[in-house]
Order: sequence, then C-alpha cells, then structure tokens
Amino acid sequence: LEITCTLLPGLEGGGSGGAAEGGDRVGRTLQGLFPALLPREQTKPLRAPPSSQDKIPQQNLESAMAKPQVVVAPVLMSKLSVNAPELYPSDYSSNYTESYEDGCEDYPTLSEYVQDFLNHLTEQPGSFETEIEQFAETLNDDALQELVELIYQLATSILNFSYMGARLCNYLSHHLTISPQSANFRQLLLQRCRTEYEVKDQAAKGNEFTQKRFHAFVHFLGELYLNLEIKGTNGQVTRVGILQVGLRELLNALFSNPMDDNLICAVKLLKLTGSVLEDAWKEKGKMDMEEIIQRIENVVLDANCSRDVKQMLLKLVELRSSNWGRVHATSTYREATPENDPNYFMNEPTFYASDGVPFTAADLDYQEEYQELLERKDFFPDYEENGRDLSGAGDPYLDDIDDEMDSEIEAAYEKFCLESERK
Repeated sequence: LEITCTLLPGLEGGGSGGAAEGGDRVGRTLQGLFPALLPREQTKPLRAPPSSQDKIPQQNLESAMAKPQVVVAPVLMSKLSVNAPELYPSDYSSNYTESYEDGCEDYPTLSEYVQDFLNHLTEQPGSFETEIEQFAETLNDDALQELVELIYQLATSILNFSYMGARLCNYLSHHLTISPQSANFRQLLLQRCRTEYEVKDQAAKGNEFTQKRFHAFVHFLGELYLNLEIKGTNGQVTRVGILQVGLRELLNALFSNPMDDNLICAVKLLKLTGSVLEDAWKEKGKMDMEEIIQRIENVVLDANCSRDVKQMLLKLVELRSSNWGRVHATSTYREATPENDPNYFMNEPTFYASDGVPFTAADLDYQEEYQELLERKDFFPDYEENGRDLSGAGDPYLDDIDDEMDSEIEAAYEKFCLESERK
C-alpha cells in the first residue's frame, strides 16, 4: 500500500502526455521491484491507436475505465429450415431397386442391363414379384436369344439360381409381348436345353468339370419341369411333356455310369421331381418309376460306389415307398358307432359287479345294470370317481381341513428323506 501511495501522485498530470509519462514511470518502478510479475518481452506500454484516443473525450475515457463495457457478440441469422427438403449425396441411392425404375437407359447395352438384373435377382430373390413386370417390358426381339443364353448360363453356374431361373423362364414365356418370326422365348429355351441334352452320354463319362456342368443342367431341367407351364385353349395348365421324356433319358444316362457324382445327381433329381414324375407316368399307365427303383436296387448290389452313396440310394427307395413323404387327407367324417369304430367304448366308464367282475357298455350281459349305474352316476355330474370337484368349487367341509403336516408327520417325513439320501 505504501508503494502504491507513493507512485499514485505521479499520475495526477492532466492530459494524455502526463498519463503516458506517469505510466512509464510506474512500469519502470514495478519492473525494478517485481521483475517476475511483468513479461520481459514487453518493452513498450500498450497504448490505444492515436485516432481512437483523439476521438474519445477524457470524461468518456474515465467513465469507460470505471465501468467496463460488455461486448455482445453479433447474432448470426441461420438460413436453415425444418421444412427444407432432404439432402442426399449425388451418388446416394435410397433403394437398390430404384436403379431399375428407368429401365435400361443407364446401361450401354441391353445385355449389360439383363446381366445386372439377373445378378440382382440372385442376391435379392424376394424382389422377383415386384420387378419382373417392368423388366419384361424393356426386352425386345434382338435381345431374346441373348437373354435365353444369359439365363441358362446363370442357372447352370449358380445352383441356388436354378429355381429362380425356372420361375423367370415361366413368367417370360407367358408375359413377353414380343413374338419374333424365328421362335418365341419358350422355343428358344427348349432349343438351348436340347443342345446340352444331346451330349448327355458323353458328359456323364467326362472329366470332373464336364460332369459338374452336366449335373447343373440336369438340376435346372428338373426345375423347369416343375415350374414351366403351358396354358391350353380352355384354360387348363399342363407341364411340358418333352421335359418329362428328357428327364427319363437323363436318369438312364446317370445310372448307366454309376459313379458317385452321377448317382448323387440322380438322387437329388428324384427327390425333386420323383413324386410328380410318378404321378404323370401312372396317369399314362406307365411303370417307369418301378423300372428306376429296380435299377437303383441293382446299383446298390452290384456297383462299386461308396458306402455313403448306397445309403443315399436306400433312403431314396424308402422315401418312394412312403409315397414320397406325402400325407393324404383323411376320409370324410362319419359318426362313430359300435359297428364302425373299434374305440367306440374307449372313454366309457367301467363298473364292477357284486362278484368283482368289471364290465363296460360293450358287455351285452350287463347292459341293464350298466345303464342303471350310469344313471346313478349322473346324480353327481360334477364329481369324478375319486371325489374331486370338477366344477372348481371346493367342499366347505374339506376346505376347512388344514393341509399342513402336524409335528409327528413332519418328523416322519424328514426321517424318510434322510434315509433316502443315505441309500
């Protein structure tokens, strides 16, 4: 305080020059006394710009020093709005299926569009129903042959696409509006399958790659037989008969070369189409399925196939003996009588004669006595034979009985539990 009182008189100079001179003197004095309190880099006192000092009167300066001003930051006005539309990046797609809404306009060639759509169905088979109609509208005559080839190659190279490819072929065969002079879609498809079918015997004996390709074709042909339909003039729906003949010959080729891979392919084909093939053959009075089962039994006995494959063949024979696992509906309902239902008296009560002989409603010698006892039993409809109330309400007398064990019973129960644990 003494130092401050000594230095303050030097600040009494009137005017800015006196204040500056007094400030220099105070700064030098404080730096000498307390060198650690002031920054060493500061060699000149901080001063406001001359222009600002000239414009501010002394009275206003003193009032500003006495009352520090609060600086209010400027308020930025935002242009954002809650009603503004959603902003998406330029390459954003809200749904994968939107890429097909504009058809094939974004694709250089139609084949690339078809290939991309088929790949899309492979990844998302659930979109078949919603997108197939628009896809069919974009096709033209020039791309029909290429479309058949693309579907065939994809269905035989990706096993999981065989079913989807067969459904796609069925839809296009019925809904394509184009009808080229050469052939329609179904005819081109069958011609492509025939090309592979004609080399079946060589393919069944070929190397691993050739057999794998041949087996994929067999599986796809089975899916086509189940899904490719022909609508008649009067509205009836039938399957393609030529495919039925083709599957029969393919089975012959597989069993004629009883290697493990060929036999496994035959088992898969029969599991897929066996029930439908047998029904179709039976309608025509043919015994083709009996011949196939006989060939399977001969392979199990004579062929040098692996043990696992023989087990698969035997399981297939067992499946066929159970009507391919199909369960037919029960016959029409008939009211049960003692003559047509052997279990008619199963739920009837049993009574005992005076000599201890049990009798039921089926015993003709006790019918009168049985009916009399049955009428007596009806006097107590809410009680079972053990006396328990079926209506849910308890007996007032029995409800008063304490269900808890007394001390003697409880002690005997604990003794019994201990003896049981020791044993």
